[in-house]
Amino acid sequence: MGDFAVGNTLETAVTGEVSRVVDCAKELQDSAACWISKTSREEEALRQRVLSLDSNIRRLRLSIAFSVENGHLDTKEAKKLEENLYRASYILSEGDAAAFLPSKSHGRFVSMLLGPIDVHATRKDVKLKVKEEYNSFRDRTAFLFLFFPSLLLVLRSWVWGGCLPALPVQLYQAWLLFLYTGLALRENILRVNGSDIRPWWIYHHYFAMAMALISLTWEIERGPDCLKKQRGVQLFLQWAVMQGVAMILQNRYQRQRLYTRIALGKARRMDVVWGETAGVEGQLWLLAPILFLLQGFEAYVGMLLLKTALVNVVSGWQVTTCGILLIIMAVGNFANTVQTLMAKSRFKAKMKKNKNNLK
Repeated sequence: MGDFAVGNTLETAVTGEVSRVVDCAKELQDSAACWISKTSREEEALRQRVLSLDSNIRRLRLSIAFSVENGHLDTKEAKKLEENLYRASYILSEGDAAAFLPSKSHGRFVSMLLGPIDVHATRKDVKLKVKEEYNSFRDRTAFLFLFFPSLLLVLRSWVWGGCLPALPVQLYQAWLLFLYTGLALRENILRVNGSDIRPWWIYHHYFAMAMALISLTWEIERGPDCLKKQRGVQLFLQWAVMQGVAMILQNRYQRQRLYTRIALGKARRMDVVWGETAGVEGQLWLLAPILFLLQGFEAYVGMLLLKTALVNVVSGWQVTTCGILLIIMAVGNFANTVQTLMAKSRFKAKMKKNKNNLK
C-alpha cells in the first residue's frame, strides 16, 4: 500500500509539473506574440518617419537649387544650407536609422546563388562585419592572384620546358572562377547594404567569371609548336602578375586614405575601394599609369587571342569568346578610370570655386 501511495503521489506531482510547463510555454508564446506585434507597429511607425525625413531632405535640396537658379537665394547662404542638409543626410544614412531606409534590389545573381534570402542587415555592426570580411577576402586573394600566375610562369621556364601542362592552368582557372564569384557575391551584398560600388565593377566580375568558366574547357596542348599556341596563355599570366601587383598597391594605400575620408565625413562607412577604377587624390595619379598599362595590355591579349583564332593557330570558340571578353573588360575599365579622374577633377574645381566665393 505504501509503495502504491508513493507512486500515485509521484505521478500527481509529475502531471502537475508537466501541466505547469505547458501553461508556461503558452504564456511565453502569447507574450512573445504581443511583443513582436508591438515591435512591428513601432518599427513601421519609425520607418515612415525615416522615409518622410529622407523625402523632405531631397525636396529641400531641389528647392535650394531652384532658388539659387532664380536668384532668390544667396550662393553663400545656399552653401550653408546644403552643408546642413548633408549633415542631416549623413546622420540619417550612417546611424541606426539607416536600417529603415529602402535597400537596393538584391539582383538575380544573389537570388540565384542564395535563393529568396534577405541579405540586408538591419544592425550597424553586422554591416561593418560584412565590409571587413570583404576587405579581408580581397587582401588574401590579392597575394594569391600574384602568386599563382608567377608560379606557373616560373615552372613553365624552369621545369616544363616552355610548355604549360593543361591541369595546372585549369586549376588556376577554377580558382579564378571561385575568386570572381566570391567577389561578385560579396559586392552585391555590400550594395544592398549601402556601399557605393559602381555597377560596372560587378559586371566586370561577371565577365571574368564567364571567361574563367570558358577557359576550363579550353584545350591546352603540349607539342612541337606549343610555344606558339600557348602565347595567349603566357601573356594572360603575365597580365595577371601585373594585376596582382596593382591589387596589392590599391589595398594597401587607398584603404588607408578611405578610412581618413570616413573619419572626416567625406565617405560612408560602407564604402569600399573599387577594384581597378578606384582611387583617391594623389594616390590615383600614382596608380593611374599602372591601371592604364594594365588595361592596354589586357586589350592586347584579347586582340592576340582573336588573331590566333582568325589565322587558325588555335581553333575553337573558347579562344574567340575569351578574346572578346578581355577587350570588353579592358574598354570598360578604361572608361571607368577616365570617368573617375574627370569626376575628381570636377569636384576639385568646384571646391576651389566655392572657396573663392567665400573670400
